[in-house]
Order: sequence, then structure tokens, then C-alpha cells
Amino acid sequence: MTTEKKSKPSTAHNSDTKTQFDYDAIVIGTGPGGEGAAMGLAKTGLRVAIIEKHSSVGGGCTHWGTIPSKALRQSVSQLIDFNHNPLFSDNTREKHLTFPQILRHAEGVIRQQTHLRAGFYKRNRVTVLKGEASFQDKHTILITHDDGSSQSLTTKNIVIATGSRPYRPADVDFNSGRIYDSDTVLSLHHDPRTIIIYGAGVIGSEYASIFRGLGVKVDLINTRERLLSFLDNEISDAISYHLGNSGTVIRNGEEYASITCQNDGVVLKTKSGKRFKADCLLFANGRTGNTDKLNLSAVGLKADGRGQLKVDQHYQTEIDNIFAVGDVIGYPSLASAAYDQGRLCANFITQGETHSHLIEDIPTGIYTIPEISSVGKTEQELTAAKIPYEVGKAQFKHLARAQIANSTIGGLKVLFHPDTKEILGIHCFGTAASEIIHIGQAIMQQKGAANTVEYFVNTTFNYPTMAEAYRVAALNGLNRLF
Repeated sequence: MTTEKKSKPSTAHNSDTKTQFDYDAIVIGTGPGGEGAAMGLAKTGLRVAIIEKHSSVGGGCTHWGTIPSKALRQSVSQLIDFNHNPLFSDNTREKHLTFPQILRHAEGVIRQQTHLRAGFYKRNRVTVLKGEASFQDKHTILITHDDGSSQSLTTKNIVIATGSRPYRPADVDFNSGRIYDSDTVLSLHHDPRTIIIYGAGVIGSEYASIFRGLGVKVDLINTRERLLSFLDNEISDAISYHLGNSGTVIRNGEEYASITCQNDGVVLKTKSGKRFKADCLLFANGRTGNTDKLNLSAVGLKADGRGQLKVDQHYQTEIDNIFAVGDVIGYPSLASAAYDQGRLCANFITQGETHSHLIEDIPTGIYTIPEISSVGKTEQELTAAKIPYEVGKAQFKHLARAQIANSTIGGLKVLFHPDTKEILGIHCFGTAASEIIHIGQAIMQQKGAANTVEYFVNTTFNYPTMAEAYRVAALNGLNRLF
């Protein structure tokens, strides 16, 4: 994000403003970013409208992204646990579920989430408008409805929270019936025996876990040399091992030369000369901001090649009354961060000045099987920055709670400064990693002496718990000091 200084938005509380505009603020998009902005604005008494082009609120996060993929993952994880737990299975007759069957659970969660989020807008008196939004000028939004009718609304401030969609290269035929992206894969109503997943980022790796857990043969094509290379190397190696051990074939450093559909499947040829064939293909290599239909030129804004907008530290664009939050501004492209961005943006609009900001160490949660979560620096980042550190580790297989739950894969790694004992990074791999990480994150957010690895030694944890891994890792690391 850029940090140019721009004029402050005027708060829309005076009577002149209220008679001049239809709304004090209009938010475009009902995903996490839009919801955070709309709730923050409405709670200060502003007249707020939010525009959603789809039939129900929630955005891509609820309908095609975070919620359904995690619901699918949960069902598959439980299936794997059932088939490998001697209490429930004799390991001779494994239970099998199809992709359409586990979709039913995801659809139920989506319905619940949609109903919940619609209630938020109703209780906070936010007007929800259905249709496609585009700019007429910096204070006027045109809404085009499904029946072709349209209406124009005026507003003091505008927040763009239109999210992103899967990147679709022009030379790949997504209308073939065999090639899907991470949105359309939820319309997969047959049970494939084999699948090619092109792109081994977060989405590709998560779906590799899901399909492999259902017994589907998976070829995971990674355009990079390492799987999830932004992770700590040890964690990257761990998920590579476990995906491979489950039967997923990972092909690193490959790019497609062509993707063609045949009567009996889809064939991918790589630039290195390899050929892969499967029943279907999931293309999961990148995302594009949803800005192409906003008519940005009408207000003098221009998106970059990825459809993303530049904003400053207050999420203000180059136009002083137009803001943008969430995936449409790029990094970190997380639902959790998007909601906070919307809330912080609303604070700036209503207060004119705010010192609140997104936290520096944003946790990442990757819902592979097993799952991954990290916060802070990796070992390679600390080494590159010439920051000394020590490592404390706890293996889940040594924890009583993990043994009881039969969840012994993985562990916790804590990186800390050898002199100050300040916690520099935490990396977790295994069951409930995305929950466990928040204990360490809370301590990392403390200032001064409160943020030290010694906290985990001097506190008392419930026993038996997975959280006890922090005490084990802290002792392990402190014992390395001399």
C-alpha cells in the first residue's frame, strides 16, 4: 500500500450533507471487508447502503471461498479420522464419501452463515441493495439490476469491497465441463477418480488434501520450486511430506504449455515436456480483483494488472472520498484481515483521523490435512536479516492430549531472541494449528518484558491440552541457551 497524504474525508453528520446525498456512505460488496466497513459506519449513526450483485449476502468468502472449502475439509478430515481410528473401523471396510455428498454439509453451513450475516445488516439498519454497481462520478453509483432496470444513488463516501475471483487465462477452456476453478469446483456433481490441480498455493494445497482424502488420485502441479514457499522451510517440508505420504504426487517447478479436453478426460502438457491426464482439472493459480465492471475511469481510478487498487494507510484511494478494502487491494488477502480493514476504514471516515492500524504480525491459517498456522518471522527471514534466534520445539506425539485424541502428527515451533527472550515467530503444524497459534500470538502482541518465551514456562496450562505444547517448546528452547 502507498502512504501518500490525502485530504481527510468529512464526516457526514451535518444536516446539509444529509439533504444533499441519498446516503452518507455506500459500500460495494458484502464480503468480510464490506461487512466490517458497513457495520462500523452504521454504528456511528450514518445512513449506510451496501450493494451485492449476488442473490444473498456474504461475498465470495461465504459462498465460494473460505467457508465452503473449510467445511469440505472438515468433512474429509472426519472421514479420515473415522477410517483410521481402531475404535470405529476394523480397517477392512473403509467408509467412502463422494464429493457431492460432502458438498451437502458445506451448503448447510453456507445457508447458516448467509442468514446470520443478513441479520447483521437488518439489526444495524443497513440498506441492502441487489445489483451490479458502477461509478457515474465520485459521488454517484449506478446499480444495474438483474431485470435490466437501473437506479442511481448519491453518497458522500464510497467503500469498494468487491473482493477477487480466480484468475482465468484466455487459453484455458473453462466451459468444457472438465476444467474448474476454485469457485466452480463447488458445482462438481460427479465423483472423479483422478484430478489435476494446477497451482500449489494455499487453495491448491487445501483442495489436494480434500480430494486425496476422498481417495481421488491427485497430481499437484506447483509452479514454484517449493510447496508454499512463504512458510518456514521446516513447515513447508512437513506438508510436502504428508501430502506425498498420502498419495498426492507433487510436481515442483512446472508450468503448463497446454491444457486440452478430450472425450474421456483432460490432458495437461508442461513446458518441460511432461504429460498428465485426469478426469478433471482444477486451475488454482492466482486471483484477480473484481474491479473490471466498476467503471473506474469515471472517477479517475485505475487498477493494476491484477485488478487491484492502491490505497494509503487509511485505505483511502487517490480519490479522497473513495476507499477500498479486502482482496481488491491485495496483500494479505485474508478474510480475517479484510474485516479489520473495513472496520479501520470506517473509523477513519467517521473520525477523520485515527491511529488504529492492522496488526503487524497477521496469523496465517492453511487448512490442509494436517493444517498449518504461523505468525511472525520464519527461520529463513531471521537469518537473512541477521537477527540471532533460538528454536524451541514440541512434538505433538509427546503430548497426552494428542495421544488421547489420536492426533499425534505435527508439532509447535517457537523462535525467540537468545538475549531478550522476545518471541520472534511461531509455527504450528497439525490438528487445530489455526486455534493453537492464537495463544502465542496474544503473547507476541504484548510489549516489553511481557513478550518473552519465559511466559510459557511460568504460566500454568490445563492438563492435558494441546496448548501445553507451548510450555514444552519453551523449555526445549531455553535449554539450548548457554
